[in-house]
Amino acid sequence: MNGPNEQSEELSQIFVQVKEIDTKIFNLIKEMFGNEKNQDSIRYLSDIKDQKYHEITILQREKQTLPDNEQSLDVFRNNINQIIIALKKIKNHDFNKNDYSAEDNMQARQDLINTIKDERQIIEFLTLLVHLTSIDNTLIQCGSNSLNLLVQMRADLNKKNFENIKIQNTSLVGANFVQSNLSGSEFKNVNISGMNLNRAILQNCKWNNLRINELNKINGHKRKVNSVHFSPDGNTLASGSDDNSIILWDVKTGEQKAKLGGHNKPVNSVSFSPDGNKLASCSGKPYKIGDNSIRLWDIKTKKQIAKFDGHQYAVSSVHFSPDGNTLASGSYDKYIRLWAVRTGQQIIQLDGHSSAIMSVCFSPDGNTLVSGSSDFNIRLWDVKSGQQKAKLDGHSSAIMSVCFSPDGITLASGSGDNSIRLWDVKSGQQKAKLDGHSSAIMSVCFSPDGKILASSSNDRSICLWDVKTGQQKARLNGHTNSVYSVCISHDGNTLASGSYDKSIRLWDFKTGQKKPESDGHTSAVLSVFFSPNGNTLASCSYDQSIRLWNSKTGQQKAKLEGHEDWVMSVCFSPNGNTLASGSRDRSIRLWDVNTEQQKAKLDGHTDSVCSVCFSPDGNTLASGSDDNSIRLWDVKTGQQKAQLNGHSSYVWSVCFSPDGNTLASGSFDQSIRLWDAIRGQHKAQLDGHENWVKSVCFSPEGNTLATGSYDNSIRLWDVKTGQQKAQLDGHSSSVWSVCFSPDGNTLASGSDDNSIRLWDVKTGQQKAQLNGHSSSVWSICFSPDGNTLASGSYDNSIRLWDVKAGQEVKSFDQSSKNVLRQYKSPLLQNNSISDDISNYITALLISQSAIFQVQGALVLQGEFINYQGFDLKSLLKSKESFLLENQLDTKQKKT
Repeated sequence: MNGPNEQSEELSQIFVQVKEIDTKIFNLIKEMFGNEKNQDSIRYLSDIKDQKYHEITILQREKQTLPDNEQSLDVFRNNINQIIIALKKIKNHDFNKNDYSAEDNMQARQDLINTIKDERQIIEFLTLLVHLTSIDNTLIQCGSNSLNLLVQMRADLNKKNFENIKIQNTSLVGANFVQSNLSGSEFKNVNISGMNLNRAILQNCKWNNLRINELNKINGHKRKVNSVHFSPDGNTLASGSDDNSIILWDVKTGEQKAKLGGHNKPVNSVSFSPDGNKLASCSGKPYKIGDNSIRLWDIKTKKQIAKFDGHQYAVSSVHFSPDGNTLASGSYDKYIRLWAVRTGQQIIQLDGHSSAIMSVCFSPDGNTLVSGSSDFNIRLWDVKSGQQKAKLDGHSSAIMSVCFSPDGITLASGSGDNSIRLWDVKSGQQKAKLDGHSSAIMSVCFSPDGKILASSSNDRSICLWDVKTGQQKARLNGHTNSVYSVCISHDGNTLASGSYDKSIRLWDFKTGQKKPESDGHTSAVLSVFFSPNGNTLASCSYDQSIRLWNSKTGQQKAKLEGHEDWVMSVCFSPNGNTLASGSRDRSIRLWDVNTEQQKAKLDGHTDSVCSVCFSPDGNTLASGSDDNSIRLWDVKTGQQKAQLNGHSSYVWSVCFSPDGNTLASGSFDQSIRLWDAIRGQHKAQLDGHENWVKSVCFSPEGNTLATGSYDNSIRLWDVKTGQQKAQLDGHSSSVWSVCFSPDGNTLASGSDDNSIRLWDVKTGQQKAQLNGHSSSVWSICFSPDGNTLASGSYDNSIRLWDVKAGQEVKSFDQSSKNVLRQYKSPLLQNNSISDDISNYITALLISQSAIFQVQGALVLQGEFINYQGFDLKSLLKSKESFLLENQLDTKQKKT
């Protein structure tokens, strides 16, 4: 058998053979098979009689006669013959036997993609192979590999009909099936992590042995979730919350098994005993007198069996010794206490820390206890003597979490200084420092084999780290606020996380270790901007790069590098040939979009360049800077034309009026200023905002100016009079960006509250709220046709929102229409579905972290089971899909 490279070359040669085929032929073949089942596709295509029939069909469709078009028929016959030859070769190739998405085929697959990615005929042929899986069981693996290639190439799979396809043994990580019809499809052993199924039709699907990062989203607590802990058998998850309750959950189903009430203050930590028969919990508010107790619960009876009192302030952490006989507790009163579980008596009090104890943990042999404190120190204690064994210094902020590796050799610590550190327990020396989170580390937890460390952070993410190399293996995004606790099940299959967003999420720990192969910024996205023709989206980031994306598929077209610090703003010239960028490195750069090369570097600002904007004629570029100035540049020569001074602090946003005569600016000094862009003179100052003005934008006709501010408000101004026309309130935090739709009827806003909102400009009323980002939305931009809205976020991702398709569910064939017709009346009327179905959706997500999306999908019957036996329907429901059989059952019960 040939090696991977030879196999790849052979496969490339097979695909090259179909390059000359008319793409219409591929669509015709799909029609030829129609509703055929269990056919040998090669034999079917080879059947001359069937060819004759379809030859006549072609001629009739083209309104041609046989004598006049023998040449056209020859072309048709030759194309069909070429496809038959290609199918025969592929059928006997490893491409139809092995999983090409497997890691050992990575290089061969990438080489193949590089060869075929721009060939339209080959892409159509791959799509045909996917469709043939629905009628030919002998081509299932090559069809599955073909779909994997299409996903990797970011081919456009939106709004397509993929009914009855059979896919197996492959990865579809990040596949974008927005509004596609996957009814009747069968998936087996497929990784669907990060798949976008928003508004897809999923009728009678049979998806089994699935692999997906996110297994479940569990809602039940009314306030933030502070702690999660698995039972030793992995079947139960305990959670403690600020709502003063403890809930026990069935891990497989996500259903609540019991709710333990008794604490009258927030439950800060929960811990199962090693035998799983008991649960310890602790409570209290920092530095306040109240319920600062520790309680023991009998898991079988769900009753409280003991209460330990002694700490003066809130108890932040509890942990059982390996033999289950001792319980350790750490408190805001600076003390650690060890308790005898059977008697409830205090064994000893450990003194030494000078501030609150945030976390305690026993070593695997039970001889050592580790404590982390807000005094920035970690201390190791001899359990028997109560003596301090070591003090570990290095963190520059509070130690929020500590955890021993299973072998007891390594200690992990997470801190408010945003870092994780690994320590050698014997020597007390730091072994490694893990950087990657952008905010405080709240929790750390080792996998059972000690090879992986999980961490959670106030940056709303969970990271998985290779303990040996210190490298980040994966990042799990999904929570919409700080993640306070992570815990890995004893079998190493499942990770649980609890968050300030009140939810608990379950993740497939093994699947989550593999990073998705996707492009994306590695840090916060600061600005997004559409090209004038709408085909390209530009973005820039803290990661110092500018990226150009295909706005239809999300495929990265180019990466522009040259800036030496954060890139704060990007803007296309009116003709689309030039891209301008402003950076914290104080420079402005002009890029040739066609050659992807830097054309010019404009120097003059003495501090960060926060915003750049081209004049409507493309001859002038305006820039706003942290040096408090605005500068106007001659685009052709690169020379500075004028410097506009007046703001008393940072200029964060500049925007030209549609006629190019006026420039608006927004500043840290809370003011908006209007400038005569021709003469370079100050015209007016607009006051009203009560905090920094972050964004300014002219309406398309130029009569209205919209501004967004740190005072959480949006304001609309009459440009001629300078008077405020309206104030739009709704965001619960700072407004970072505002943008008018091309028709001027809608204003979009992005905020620190993680949401995007759409406003009716005439009435000032909110039309919609777009949720999906897990952190601040820093930039938004409408496409030139107004159908798409792009957003860039602190969560490192870019989302494209389908603005108009959000108004209806689109059907793709008669069968799907029948499904909708069957359940639309009266089922989809007079209930929540009819209202929710008009929500706007994410049409495309560009991110290094795959996020599973299924908002608005129509699910009717079928199976969605992962390889661990998790029923994923609860996940689909939590992600705002519509389980129509549930609606039908409810309707039938009512009648």
